[in-house]
Amino acid sequence: MPTRVQWEAGYGVEHEAIDTQHRSLLDQCNLLADCCLSGDDEESDRNFDQAFDRLKALVREHFATEASLLASHGYPDLKDHRFECDEFEYLAEEIVTTENFVRLELQWFLARWCIGHITGSAEQQRAFLAGGNASIKVDTSDPQSADT
Repeated sequence: MPTRVQWEAGYGVEHEAIDTQHRSLLDQCNLLADCCLSGDDEESDRNFDQAFDRLKALVREHFATEASLLASHGYPDLKDHRFECDEFEYLAEEIVTTENFVRLELQWFLARWCIGHITGSAEQQRAFLAGGNASIKVDTSDPQSADT
């Protein structure tokens, strides 16, 4: 059974752009869950693969936004953030692939990875972002529309 993830108030870092992106990551994980439930045929696999590619793009975009925002405000743990970005790139390109895992396992892992990132961000960044004048604009349009 796929893992569905829901936004919880405690996940917020109290920065609109970052929280919006975090919600989009969870939405994309839920789309992957829907793809896992849609069947076991070529079209379902293709839909999953497209949603997976979109999730990777959203994570990369999010990390770029987060890094820019944090760097511009002197975030003290930026090196740890860069490590998390690099770790994701390695996992997404080398380990967590449809060549190594069935799609249901990938969805399970990705949902948990996203929750781990979000809860870690909430814990580490909330006080920093709430205490500063951290502001950055991001595109908050429907992430699904970019694929159509």
